[in-house]
Amino acid sequence: MKRITILGATGSIGQSTLEIAALHPERYRLFALTANYSHEKMEALCRRFEPRFAVMSNPDSALRLRQAIAGLPTEVLSGEEGLMQVAAADEVDVVVAAIVGAVGLMPTLAAVRSGKRVLLANKESLVMAGSLFMEEVGRHGAQLLPIDSEHNAIFQCLPADSIGSDLADKGLRKIVLTASGGPFRDLDIQALADVTPEQACAHPNWDMGLKISVDSATMMNKGLELIEACWLFAVDHDDVEILLHRQSIVHSLVSYNDGSVIAQMGNPDMRTPIANALAWPERIESGVEPLNLLQIGRLDFTPADETRYPCLALARQAWRQGGNSMAVLNAANEIAVEHFLDRRMRFTEISNLITEVMERTASGPADDLAAIFDADAAARRLARELVKVRA
Repeated sequence: MKRITILGATGSIGQSTLEIAALHPERYRLFALTANYSHEKMEALCRRFEPRFAVMSNPDSALRLRQAIAGLPTEVLSGEEGLMQVAAADEVDVVVAAIVGAVGLMPTLAAVRSGKRVLLANKESLVMAGSLFMEEVGRHGAQLLPIDSEHNAIFQCLPADSIGSDLADKGLRKIVLTASGGPFRDLDIQALADVTPEQACAHPNWDMGLKISVDSATMMNKGLELIEACWLFAVDHDDVEILLHRQSIVHSLVSYNDGSVIAQMGNPDMRTPIANALAWPERIESGVEPLNLLQIGRLDFTPADETRYPCLALARQAWRQGGNSMAVLNAANEIAVEHFLDRRMRFTEISNLITEVMERTASGPADDLAAIFDADAAARRLARELVKVRA
């Protein structure tokens, strides 16, 4: 029986994890569930799963939840302290790191420092603090398994001990990340300035949260995944190619020196990579329908145009600059997406704002968490000031 903490239980990754756990009650027990504001969703989860702890990042939401589930055996905690507690608890075997954004870094690090099996969906942890994060994984003997569909696909296509190791000795030639291209892949580039948040969040293949849906539309999501892949698999950005694959059936590929190309395929459903990492090295039922290649019929691949998707170029630039540049990139993007969703910024202004923040921020070291969080905070302040100036 493995005890699980889900950081971000009410999001799409958290919900998929809960579905898998419910399929295997003899294998998994929910120790803690966390959320930000969604106390009503959390109440329903607490009544169904009766975790030992429920954590709400927002104190007011924690109070409402505590009142709503009085009488249940679930203890309600709040804030970052509560998140850190349930991520590092001795009773926990597996932590699913599915909090979106920079706020997920510290609780994910707490799980790593406690030597847990960490199922990583919070790509911002590696984007902001990749070097420090991977050092902590090694230092504390944590088992880091990616559950982004692309990185899990790469993981499945590589030798078993590939996380953080030198892949050059294993015959690796190239990693290929696939991307659907988002909802605007066929839209005339001149029309992008007028798209709405609702259109940006209507992803053609995946059901995701608002922020990650916008990131998919701008392809910043793929830029962040490129950086994540570089840290996870110890490769440079030149070793990672990005291809548009509109069917979202081939989740990523690995090319080897002998000419072999190994791909991981499956229906576009996050339960597959989550089940793979949750039970690894075993394989368990995920609830996902088997892939029917005859029904799919064809698989298409085209280059990712960095003129159409400037956020890809920005991510490569941040990786090349190193230091705090990746934290700055992530912070500026979070502010830009927030303002777009609030209709205070056009879709095409997202990459413009990130570019300006990066140009006006001096690149510095990312030697410790204080430096990383300072860079993050400074980039957010600058991004907000620039939005006000433009308004």
